[in-house]
Amino acid sequence: MGSQNTNTLKADGTSEEQKDMLKSAPLTVLAQYIKDFSFENPHPLQSLKQTSQTPEMSLNLDIQANQGEEGAFEVILHLKAEAKNTSHTLFIAELEYGGTFKIGNVPQEAVHPILMIECPRLLFPYARLIIANITREAGFPTLALTPIDFVELYRKQYVEPQQQKAASQAKTGS
Repeated sequence: MGSQNTNTLKADGTSEEQKDMLKSAPLTVLAQYIKDFSFENPHPLQSLKQTSQTPEMSLNLDIQANQGEEGAFEVILHLKAEAKNTSHTLFIAELEYGGTFKIGNVPQEAVHPILMIECPRLLFPYARLIIANITREAGFPTLALTPIDFVELYRKQYVEPQQQKAASQAKTGS
């Protein structure tokens, strides 16, 4: 019984076939990083007291994408989580979590959805973990952000407004 080796690895650990697949892949993650991070506990003596009331939470999310050098794109998730009770702010956590991505051979009209859906979808679990860890380490109950449907967010932010604009232009143009 002989074993078959279908991939011959080179000294650098990557086969030629794997290199070709990476070059033609529609999306490659080049790097992930914390770009900016802030945690504020403005009233620690009041905030860390155990109370029976559930704090009011707010979460803001923004996604930015910028083209970098050599066809790479930087995508940044801006997350701001704020907890308040009736008398004061418990904490404010702000995170800019970024990634650098290379987009392969895809049609031009697919680039924007990839940048605003797929890239944030890949970054979010790591940003979510950072927020969960910092709130726990700060002495608060762990803030476990619910998963975000980036397809639905994209549809509401970009697709629906374009459809409404096209519909209103069709009405005024008739």
